[in-house]
Amino acid sequence: MSEVQPTPSRDERSRTILRDIVSSNAMISVLAVVLALVISGILIAATDPTVEKTSGYFFARPGDTFQAIWSSVSIAYSSIFQGAVIDFQASTFAGAISPLFDTLNFAMPLIVAGLGVALSFRAGMFNIGGQGQILAGAAAAGWVGFSFHLPLAIHLPLAVIAGIVGGAFWGFLVGFIKARTGAHEVILTIMLNYVAFYLISFMLRTPGLLQAKGTTNPQSPATLPSAVLPPLLGSQFAVNVGFLIVIAATFFCSWLLNRSSLGFRFRAVGENPHASRTAGMSVKGVYVWAMVLSGALVGIAGATQVLGTLTTGFSSGIDAGIGFDAITVALLGRSRPWGVFGAGLLFGALKAGGYAMQAANGVPIDIVLVVQSLIVLFVAAPPLVRTIFRLRAPGAGGGPSTTAKPPRRLRRAAAESSTAQTVEAAQ
Repeated sequence: MSEVQPTPSRDERSRTILRDIVSSNAMISVLAVVLALVISGILIAATDPTVEKTSGYFFARPGDTFQAIWSSVSIAYSSIFQGAVIDFQASTFAGAISPLFDTLNFAMPLIVAGLGVALSFRAGMFNIGGQGQILAGAAAAGWVGFSFHLPLAIHLPLAVIAGIVGGAFWGFLVGFIKARTGAHEVILTIMLNYVAFYLISFMLRTPGLLQAKGTTNPQSPATLPSAVLPPLLGSQFAVNVGFLIVIAATFFCSWLLNRSSLGFRFRAVGENPHASRTAGMSVKGVYVWAMVLSGALVGIAGATQVLGTLTTGFSSGIDAGIGFDAITVALLGRSRPWGVFGAGLLFGALKAGGYAMQAANGVPIDIVLVVQSLIVLFVAAPPLVRTIFRLRAPGAGGGPSTTAKPPRRLRRAAAESSTAQTVEAAQ
C-alpha cells in the first residue's frame, strides 16, 4: 500500500508559494515588465480619442488607425522616458538630467522599504505591514526632528535613528506575537497597519503629541532645518543625502544575507523551518529578528519621507502608498538586495515619468498603477509568463516536460528484458 502524504498546513503552502516566486529566474522579471508595458500600451491606445475616431473607418483606411495607435503609445512612453531619465527638450544640461534625479528621489523610499519586505520574504514571512512601519518610523523621526534644537551633526543622525527604531519596534510586535502565539504574520501586519494609521491620526489631532501648535489641522510642526536631509548635488536637483543611506542599506542587506551567520539562518528557515529546527536553529528567534530588521529598513523609508525637503509638517498620508508598492518592488527584485535596488529604480522612473506622460498627451497617471499591477500579476505567476513565451520550467531538459522520455526502441528493449527476467524467476 502506498503511504498517504500528509496535507500541508497553511503556513507550509504560503512558504511554498513564496519560495517559488523568489526562486524564479531573473528573465521572468524582465519578461513580466515587457508584458506589462505591452498590455498597458494596448490600454493607452484603446482609450485614445484619435484611435477611437480612426477605427471608425478602419476597413477604408487601416493605415490611419495603425498610425494613430503608434503615435499614441510612442508619445506616452517617450514622455515617460523624458520625465524619468533625460529631457532632450531642456535648454540646459542641468535641466536635461533633472528628471533622472527626480527618479532617484521617488525610488529612494521604494528601494529601502522593498529591502525590508525582501528580507522578511527570505526568512519565509509575508510582511504586508509596510504602511504601519513607515508611519511608525515617520512619526518617531518627525517627533525628534521638530522637538529638539541640536547641531546638524547630532540632530540629523538622531532623527534617522529614531525612524529606524520606530519601524523596528512595529516590526518587533509582529515577530514577537508570531513567535509566542503562532499567529499568521499576514493578519498581524494588516491589522497593525490600521492601528498605526489611526494612532498617528489621533496623535496628529491631539495638542502636545504630534499636532502643530496654533492649528486645528491634523498636521505636525515643520521639521527643523538641523534635521532636514541636505541636497546631494545642490538645490537644483531633487535627490538628497538619503539616497546614500539607501545605498548603504543595500550593501548591508547584501552582506547580511550572503555573508553573515544570521543571514544564513534567515535563508535556512525560509527554505525549510522544520529542518532548521532539527539542526538546532531557533526558528522563533529568526522570526523575531527578521521582522525587527525588516521593520527597521522600512522605517528608514518613513524617516526619509519626513526628513526630506519638507517645508511643512507631515500628515497621516505620509506613507503615500509606499508600503504596498514595496511589496511589488521586492517581488520584482526576487528578494535579492541589488535586484530590489534595480526594481526600485524602475518604479521610481514610472512614478516620475507618469506626470510627464499625463501632461504630454493627457494619458491618466493611473496607467502607472496599471503597469505596476500587471507586473505583480506576471511576477507572481511565473508559469503564466513561461507559457506565453514558451519557456522551459527550471530544471527541464531538452523538451517541454521535466522528465524526458527515452527513445521508443530503448523502452521496448527494457520491457522485453524485464519480461524475460520475470519468466526466468518464475521457472
